Amino acid sequence: MLDSDLAGLYGVETKAFNRAVKRNQERFPEDFMFRLTNQEFAILKYQIGASSSDGWGGRRKLPYVFTEQGVAMLSGVLTGKTSVQVNIAIMRTFVEVRRILAGNKELAGKLFELEKKYDAQFKAVFDAIRQLMRQPEPAPKKRIGF
Repeated sequence: MLDSDLAGLYGVETKAFNRAVKRNQERFPEDFMFRLTNQEFAILKYQIGASSSDGWGGRRKLPYVFTEQGVAMLSGVLTGKTSVQVNIAIMRTFVEVRRILAGNKELAGKLFELEKKYDAQFKAVFDAIRQLMRQPEPAPKKRIGF
């Protein structure tokens, strides 16, 4: 998760959020938190339509990205009732995402076993099921303005 997104969830400014994290830098090794590269940030800005940092507005520094372990470590850095509740909600979300992904793996494995068991006459059925399991591609966004 991006530092700005987490700061918004915790109800603090990104600058204050990052300051608290920097004061506790030893709690955030590289596999808990890292900074995006210029290229990664450019791609991210393009995908979300963020403002340019070349002129007015936008970020001046590259954002930090927190892994699940980094988000868990935030509970020791950010204190307060809101922080605790936000951290619990984020961790529950991570658990739910993992559960959903594991369910899809199980389903894909069962489908593979069934496909091995039956001959080619059911190939069309298995192909249709696989198609339904795929995540739908997002519709292209319509451009507004000139």
